[in-house]
Amino acid sequence: MTIEGRNEKHSRRIRLGMVGGGNDAFIGGVHRIAARIDDKYELIAGALSSTPEKARASGEALGLPRIYENFKEMAIREARRKDGIEAVSIVTPNHMHFAAAREFLKRGIHVICDKPLTSTLADAKKLVKAAEDSDALFILTHNYTAYPMIRQAREMIANGEIGKIRVVQVEYPQDWLSEEQDFKQAEWRTDPSRSGAGGSTGDIGTHAFNLACFTTGLEVESLAADIQAFVPGRKVDDNANVLLRFAGGARGMLWCSQVAVGNENSLKLRIYGEKGGLEWSQEDPNYLWYTPLGEPKRLITRNGAGAGDAAGRLSRTPGGHPEGYLEGFANIYTEAAEAILAAREGKIPGKEVVYPTVQDGLAGVKFIDACVRSSAKNAGWVKLD
Repeated sequence: MTIEGRNEKHSRRIRLGMVGGGNDAFIGGVHRIAARIDDKYELIAGALSSTPEKARASGEALGLPRIYENFKEMAIREARRKDGIEAVSIVTPNHMHFAAAREFLKRGIHVICDKPLTSTLADAKKLVKAAEDSDALFILTHNYTAYPMIRQAREMIANGEIGKIRVVQVEYPQDWLSEEQDFKQAEWRTDPSRSGAGGSTGDIGTHAFNLACFTTGLEVESLAADIQAFVPGRKVDDNANVLLRFAGGARGMLWCSQVAVGNENSLKLRIYGEKGGLEWSQEDPNYLWYTPLGEPKRLITRNGAGAGDAAGRLSRTPGGHPEGYLEGFANIYTEAAEAILAAREGKIPGKEVVYPTVQDGLAGVKFIDACVRSSAKNAGWVKLD
């Protein structure tokens, strides 16, 4: 194996702002690390909390040059500046995504938004319209789509190496909500007024759904969902078993749970076609298992023998030096940067640049809505619409 350095062509850093993600927010820190890894962004402004005092304290802790009390003020004032932000990361609870994203999109500021797209299907459709009416880009941070070995699997499927897909199995179990929790990250995720109708389906089920569709290139036409809230008094689901029917005839199963004791972030994807199968685990992300029909199982490693160009362009270190969650998240930011820098010059990025869009976000919210509707019909089959 030849060890080569990653191409690090530098342009002026993208001026970045952030909405949400203050001092006590886990995901805000992840986004900031991801934006820094490939040195494509400079965080210069933020409205980091819905509470003005916390927004000020969080901004000062990060040393931000410009700190705002709310996102609307930030959007208006930054759009007027010659040195204003070019892109904004939105890392608020779900119910704030639409209002915040709309303010920046209508002023031509690119949006990088955490998932799910919005808390309601109505808001998701309105946000799609806002994104389509804007000259700005919209990037949704389904970060698992940017793991190198997921790109490897996607490339192999597109090249026909496992044949026509028959079966897709995806699961994302966690255990951190097995009991009632009262800290901030658990509080808003179990409050339907902020999280939306989906609990585990919205928080991690959308990741599993998106990953299955992205990797296979297939769309889900209908589903049958049995969702539960096992913890007494919980107002949103904490476990879901979902049957999937894909366009073209493939069938699938999706399981998401936040009450599966002993599981941390155990996202797994298994795809079986007429000529072979692929298996990948998020907790062991540098490996992809490939089994051609009638032949021994083969292990493909990140930046190892058998890994292709799609995986290689998102890898930073030689095989055997693990890359994982933060690097995958950074790949989303770097794909976004490639698109933003191209737009800066009036160009279109190369077709190899891939990131989740507002349409992927809409599909995710349709998935949540369909799960809720199906479960209300005793797990009856419903279409995603």
